[in-house]
Amino acid sequence: MPANIVIGTQWGDEGKGKVIDIMASRAQVVVRSQGGNNAGHTVVSNGQVYKLHLVPSGILYPDTQCLIGAGVVLDPKDFIGELDEMEQRGVSTANLKIDPRAHVVMPWHLTLDGLSEQFRGNSDIGTTKRGIGPTYMDKYERCGIRVCDLVNPAVFAEKARATGILKNKIITEVYGGQAHDLDAVIAEYTAYGERLRPYVADVSVLTYEAYKAGKTILFEGAQATLLDIDFGTYPYVTSSHPVSAGVCVGTGVGPRMIDNIIGVAKAYTTRVGKGPFPTELFDEIGDQIREKGGEYGTTTGRPRRTGWFDAVIVRHSVRVNGLDGLAINKLDTLSGLGTLKVCVGYVKPDGTTLHDFPSSLEELAECAPIYEEIQGFDEDITGCRTFEELPKACQDYILRLEELCECKVAMVGVGPDRDQMIER
Repeated sequence: MPANIVIGTQWGDEGKGKVIDIMASRAQVVVRSQGGNNAGHTVVSNGQVYKLHLVPSGILYPDTQCLIGAGVVLDPKDFIGELDEMEQRGVSTANLKIDPRAHVVMPWHLTLDGLSEQFRGNSDIGTTKRGIGPTYMDKYERCGIRVCDLVNPAVFAEKARATGILKNKIITEVYGGQAHDLDAVIAEYTAYGERLRPYVADVSVLTYEAYKAGKTILFEGAQATLLDIDFGTYPYVTSSHPVSAGVCVGTGVGPRMIDNIIGVAKAYTTRVGKGPFPTELFDEIGDQIREKGGEYGTTTGRPRRTGWFDAVIVRHSVRVNGLDGLAINKLDTLSGLGTLKVCVGYVKPDGTTLHDFPSSLEELAECAPIYEEIQGFDEDITGCRTFEELPKACQDYILRLEELCECKVAMVGVGPDRDQMIER
């Protein structure tokens, strides 16, 4: 049975939640590999909207095992709130497990995230201020607190106090902020550890056992390729590896276990936060796409920047992730916009043409898109359930994206619900 990865191919918010939900319905195990509660998946099921941040999307299926890998950074307060919401809505969390190696987001991480952004001024990165970056910083500085520490009160108290003293000095003496009451923090988070103890188990072992047993496994990605710490638009990126290779690192599985890698993209492009965006639209069409597509952040509610489909970006993602197929979401949003445009390359001020995504942010910022125009469509396609039912202009658009991105388009989304995904 296959082990599948679902990855974002743009700057996130591509509708991975829906694709993951569809594939989770066929999986026996769903594993989250990286990121934290700065990610958000919106899933629509039976008319109910679920906004998931840390809990894997397979949670909506009672027989599916849901695992949170070591590469995730876990805010226990937010996570427990999400667990409580699921239980209140009648969704069981009994099959959910957290790897003991996952790092814990502590209150000083949120404080430092906000203070460092404030310190940067107009050069801020535009983080969600949820402490994700500072938590990963502590992880790699080897002073982080892990879930295995959190559920051991004596160990946790010792580590939290030692780290907290240092963080308070940075908060007060570097940034002029307010120190945290370490006794209060230790008491609060010790209680969180007690609550989470039954959920802790070795996710690497559980995943490997599921693989040996021939179970179908789904690895769900958070964020997206252009937010990868190495292969994204640095420094406007996240602090982990949301590319396919990051799944192996974040869950403790070998690459030979992976059978199929699906990349998710919108039929256009969106972005939240700062940084160059070659195909960004500042006109009425950009506003129409935002309103028709409901382009507001799942986690933050921030309006997303919108633009035409950028094949340079997605082709970069196809290569970096080794994609086997693409899922193109929100094709229905483009209905009624007139002639559609697709970016097929970039041109620099000196006339140099680029067909590969540049590594330098400064180089990307000076690039202008080279557009190819494609006939648009006006029909309502939300009721289409096969590729052949789509208007010819829609089919031609998808087939052209397939050629430009050098990857088969395996799925086409024509609406928000799980039954509005055409599979080819």
